[in-house]
Amino acid sequence: MKKIILLFMLCITSVFGICCGKNKNEITIAEVAHSVFYAPQYAAIELGFFEDEGLEVELMNANGADKVMAALLSGDAEIGLMGPEATIYVYNQGQKNYAINFAQLTKRDGSFIVSRNPIKNFTLDMLEGKSILGGRKGGMPEMTLEYTLKQSGLKVGRDDKSILSENGVNVRTDIQFSAMAGAFVSGEGDFTTLFEPTATEIEKQGKGYVVASVGELSGDVPYTAYSALKEYINNNESVIEKFTRAIYKGQKWIMNHNAREIAEVIKPYFNEISLDDLEIVMQRHIDIDAWKNTPYFYENDYDKLVSIMMEAGELDIKAPYNKVVTNKFANIVMK
Repeated sequence: MKKIILLFMLCITSVFGICCGKNKNEITIAEVAHSVFYAPQYAAIELGFFEDEGLEVELMNANGADKVMAALLSGDAEIGLMGPEATIYVYNQGQKNYAINFAQLTKRDGSFIVSRNPIKNFTLDMLEGKSILGGRKGGMPEMTLEYTLKQSGLKVGRDDKSILSENGVNVRTDIQFSAMAGAFVSGEGDFTTLFEPTATEIEKQGKGYVVASVGELSGDVPYTAYSALKEYINNNESVIEKFTRAIYKGQKWIMNHNAREIAEVIKPYFNEISLDDLEIVMQRHIDIDAWKNTPYFYENDYDKLVSIMMEAGELDIKAPYNKVVTNKFANIVMK
């Protein structure tokens, strides 16, 4: 019954959008989360790079890659910012009008491991016999965390307390992404993974302490990219090109400015955090080399993503790289 109601609501929303006669240069971006991790995007908006291209963008926080994909399929958003894993799932399900990744934004996991107590010189083996809130099963944060733990030689159990008796790590996926911080503060889990600025907010409250970066531990991964439905891209190539150019300008700007300068520009998108704290957060991302300096999505990075998904048991068949990724627009704007 819930599925029927949801589908009905999505249809109504889509029809409403059509009736309103939305201009093709008005773009709704469905974000997987609202996070400083996506600083190049906010810089591109605030500095007028989209306006320079004749585009008007609106942000919608979908809270999860599955919800971003739902927004694309329903027509509630033209472009999605999410982990590319979602596009692989949809392609493998046989969807004809599947989503295609056309510009990569981040190249590392943007989450941080948060402990209940301060830990100096944290190492992953300190997670043995502990539980950690990992996020939605099959999502990039959870799969990258699991991959990183296994690469370090740890035994991993997903929602399996029995693994703790074997000095393994219980990676919990039973708490929604948007509720992880609150659940951790209320006593769930020994550790959690959180994105910024939430991790810093928890730290300021004295409820947790950032002890490590998952991205620094896992290495390069095509973590978040922009995607749009195949039909939309085919019918709006000029819009996608303009969008990619604006993002590329944002990427280049970020690479040439320091943490304070970046914090000052994107501050309007994060009023809940002070400028000084935002600067600290930005420096954390600079230190782990979080962002791509071009929108190009490399095939070897895609292969690593597929390996992570297979290692997590979420993927049996590799979707062809040239089906779910296009670098056509990245190549154009990079010239």
